[in-house]
Amino acid sequence: MAVVKKNDRRNQLKTPLDWGKAACNSLMATYTPEKLPPEGRWHYHQGVFLYSMLQLNEQVGREDYFNYIKGYVDHIIDEDGNFYFAREELDAIQAGMLLFKLDQETNDPRYKIAATKLKNMFPTFNTTSDGGFWHKDKYPYQMWLDGLYMGGVFALNYDKAFGEPELLDMVVEQEKLMRKHTRDEKTGLYYHAWDEKRQQPWADPDTGKSPEFWGRAIGWYGITFNEILFFLPGDHPSRAEIVGALKDLIKGLVEFQDQDTGLWYQVVDKGNDINNWLETSCSALFTYTIARAINDGHADDRYKEFAVKGFRGLLDRMEFNDKGLFVMPEICIGTGVGNYQHYLDRPTCENDLHGVGSFVLACLEMQKLLPEL
Repeated sequence: MAVVKKNDRRNQLKTPLDWGKAACNSLMATYTPEKLPPEGRWHYHQGVFLYSMLQLNEQVGREDYFNYIKGYVDHIIDEDGNFYFAREELDAIQAGMLLFKLDQETNDPRYKIAATKLKNMFPTFNTTSDGGFWHKDKYPYQMWLDGLYMGGVFALNYDKAFGEPELLDMVVEQEKLMRKHTRDEKTGLYYHAWDEKRQQPWADPDTGKSPEFWGRAIGWYGITFNEILFFLPGDHPSRAEIVGALKDLIKGLVEFQDQDTGLWYQVVDKGNDINNWLETSCSALFTYTIARAINDGHADDRYKEFAVKGFRGLLDRMEFNDKGLFVMPEICIGTGVGNYQHYLDRPTCENDLHGVGSFVLACLEMQKLLPEL
């Protein structure tokens, strides 16, 4: 498929929201909702993208966006609220973020039934000795950064929708444990994972930490910081601590932003290595993290220049195919934990749902910082 970087379609997009709509429209034109990859699964890939579309729809009010999201959910969940999902992993929960708006807008009881099935997974998860959720049953005694986002943001929204405040306390505790086990004091960044038993080949024998700062995992963590603070009461005893951790993360991120492009690297702190490469999904998530922290009053306006530079860098990378449809390149495919070479060797793809969803989220926050491009 022919790809053109500079064309009339690019010039038609005047605002960040225009870019977000172009991204969503491209995937809608490519896939029917039931065909979104991985086809036929209740999965965070679809959840990440469709939840970004749902939030975009709050700004632009398009019925076709809502119906597309509903089409995906209704293909998976039957008339009684039953559906197949992986019950041994945090990843399976994230797509539940789509259910709250559907419940609110339709009054169809099966959406709450489905959400409750997902919520009821939390007490069943295996945990580390200090109570941290295993990322998946097949990864015993391992906590991954990704997991806090995959389960935590759903739990916060479930509490808001249906009034179970113990879920907020659970998320705050899980974040505290994740930060304890994966944060690097020197940079303010977070290692991808932690193995309590120190049995994995990647685990440091003394700390259990994995060896690298993988971009997209840190990006999920940045989202979760902002989401926790959105739901946390102003007088909550953990609020100042979490704000401080978010500020430290942002300080660390801007230190490693590529000066030429405004983007970030697959392994965040090793931009000086010619074998490392710039990755678009983490760049979108970091842009979102910084922009939202500014918009919500958690970060100083002096960081605006880094968010703007990151967003403009992303726009420079975006392409359009011969049909005029948006194409997001250079997205790392799904990735487990490993050593440095493991991350360098991961393939990239175009319009992967991880990346497009992340880009749409960045567009939403950048609309507030940069209303016109």
